[in-house]
Amino acid sequence: MSDSRITAVTPLAGLRIVEISSFVAAPLAGMTLAQLGADVIRVDPVGGAADRHRWPLTAEGASIYWAGLNKGKRSFVADLRSPEGQQLVSRLITGGGQQGGILLTNTTDREWQGYDALTQTRPDLVHLEITGRGDGSTGVDYTVNAATGFPSVTGPIDHEGPVNHVVPVWDIACGLYAALAITAAVRRREITGAGSRLVIPLENVALATASNLGFLGEAQLNGTGRPRVGNALYGSYGQDFASVDGVSFMVVTLTPRHFRDLMSVTGTTEVVEALATALDADFSDEGTRYRHRDVLTALFARWFRARSAEEISGALSGTSILWERYRTFDELVSDPRVTANPLFTDLRQPGIGTHLAAGAPISVDGAYQPARVAPHLGEHTDALLRDELGVADADIARLRDPATDSTKRTNP
Repeated sequence: MSDSRITAVTPLAGLRIVEISSFVAAPLAGMTLAQLGADVIRVDPVGGAADRHRWPLTAEGASIYWAGLNKGKRSFVADLRSPEGQQLVSRLITGGGQQGGILLTNTTDREWQGYDALTQTRPDLVHLEITGRGDGSTGVDYTVNAATGFPSVTGPIDHEGPVNHVVPVWDIACGLYAALAITAAVRRREITGAGSRLVIPLENVALATASNLGFLGEAQLNGTGRPRVGNALYGSYGQDFASVDGVSFMVVTLTPRHFRDLMSVTGTTEVVEALATALDADFSDEGTRYRHRDVLTALFARWFRARSAEEISGALSGTSILWERYRTFDELVSDPRVTANPLFTDLRQPGIGTHLAAGAPISVDGAYQPARVAPHLGEHTDALLRDELGVADADIARLRDPATDSTKRTNP
């Protein structure tokens, strides 16, 4: 992929955010803000936070995950257990002038970095905490998900027991909520001069989603829970089909036009119309298509099973039908939707290697902001101590003195 491109506008340029975090939600929020132009400083303890070596790893043991969620940030390492280290980080949080004074964290058990402590120095602080549950107790994506009901409706129809999701969807949604909340709070501060204390429980993100999408309303109002429907699309007609050469496709018909095109391309128009008459069913209604999905799938599947993946792709491409073939990650990395997509940049990440990495999935004025390298742990510690906090070189050297084990504290 060519590196020549128009550099996208960065709407949050000049904003400075301190992030004390680990795992997915908070780091994703910080990276999202960094991709939009903010100066995001990730603060880690000695040796890195709990996610420093999270899988997937390179053959040499470097975390592809950590590099992926920390692109474009600066890295500051301090001894977060010592009063001196806590004071330095507190100054970093509360400094930065009018564009600073913003903390993003999912570490909620440290009084020194709490809202009440920091607002003693910075009354207009924007302070966002991501917690596990609404009552303040701990929770992670997979434990929160277990209580939402979603694992009970995920997986094959005949499967007994829960099926967890692979994508940490609540972490992702929570991280994006957090990024939005910070930008809204900054806007409020610009207008009123007031700071904000923001709390986003991961569990509440999951519960709000279950409510907003009707899963909870369905159970409350109809007295019935959502059934497990496998790869079918609940409430409309969508189903997976396999070609004669073993390639799977997902096909969705949300509108009457989609469904008419599916009947036409599969040569089943007359038989489906006869079926509608026999069942006294109106297949222009998506709910009716869903209720009779099994018999419809049996009719359409014969056409798919008789054709190759190439033939199916060619036939469906000329219709309004919503469809896609299933791909593995191995297949996707060489697909043009990655290799020819301006979202991706050839990124030379130290310690990881050169690979196509995604920047912000938002184009601003027609351009994407290219992916930027993630820092190595503690890379910007000395510069921040010197330039942002005014620590003298002699004191930086003292902090790095091996006799006090501070070398590990400031730049492992």
